[in-house]
Amino acid sequence: MKYICQACGFIYDPEEGDPDGGIPPGTPFEDIPDPWFCPVCGARKASFEPMED
Repeated sequence: MKYICQACGFIYDPEEGDPDGGIPPGTPFEDIPDPWFCPVCGARKASFEPMED
């Protein structure tokens, strides 16, 4: 499942991860450490919501 940042609309795709943010491809959103933040706007992980396909 993908997750969307409510602040800026960035979509976290587990297949892609966030390599620049230290999150390898294949990492489920639930397994991302809480200090992680949106690579686009800097919003915290709590700002993300599950995205409907």
